[in-house]
Amino acid sequence: MYIPAYYENKDLPEIKRFLAENSFGILVNVVDNRPWGTHIPLELEKDKEGRDILVGHIAKANPQSKVLGKDNEVLCIFNGPHAYVSSSWYKEEEVPTWNYIAVHVYGKLDLLTEEETMASMHRLVDKYEKSSKNPISLDNISPKTLRQVKGVVGFQILISDIQATYKLSQTRPEDHAVIISELGEREDPGSKAIAQNMQGKQQ
Repeated sequence: MYIPAYYENKDLPEIKRFLAENSFGILVNVVDNRPWGTHIPLELEKDKEGRDILVGHIAKANPQSKVLGKDNEVLCIFNGPHAYVSSSWYKEEEVPTWNYIAVHVYGKLDLLTEEETMASMHRLVDKYEKSSKNPISLDNISPKTLRQVKGVVGFQILISDIQATYKLSQTRPEDHAVIISELGEREDPGSKAIAQNMQGKQQ
C-alpha cells in the first residue's frame, strides 16, 4: 500500500486495537491469475508461540478456497472510517481530499483442522453475541445444524507485515479545528468518526 510518510501509523498497539474493532476485512489472493477477494471476519489472535495471527474461514464452494494452504502470501484489507474533506474549510486555496483509516496485513496462510475451525467459530460467536439481548452459544445449537462446518475451510494467517494509513489532514494543522468542526456537524457516521480520530491525535 502506498503510504506517504506523514500518514503512516507505526503505533502497533493502536493498530491492533483497530484490527480488533474493525475485524470484518477482505481476504485477497490470486485465483486463476486474477486477484480474488472475499469479505469475511478476520480475528486477530495469538498462536501457540505467542505470534500475531488472523483467524477466519470461507465456504468450500468459494473458488478462493482451492488455492489456500499452498504457502502463498495473502493480503487482508481492513477499512476504518472515511470522509470527504472540502477545501472550502481551508485557509488557503487547495483541492478537496478524503480522510480515512486503512490497514493492510500480509502473511502466510495455513489451513485449520475441522476441530480447530469449530473452536474458532465458538470464539467468534461468543465475541459478537456478548452485546445481544438474547445471546446464543454454539454449545446450544443442534449437531445437525453444526454440521455446516463441513462446508467451510478454516485458516490462520501468520502475520509478516502490517501497513497502516491514518490520513487525518496531518499536512494541514492550521485547518484542523475547522475540519473537525465541519465533519462533526455532518450526519454520517464516517465523518463523525474521522473528526473524533483527528481530535484524538491532537490530544
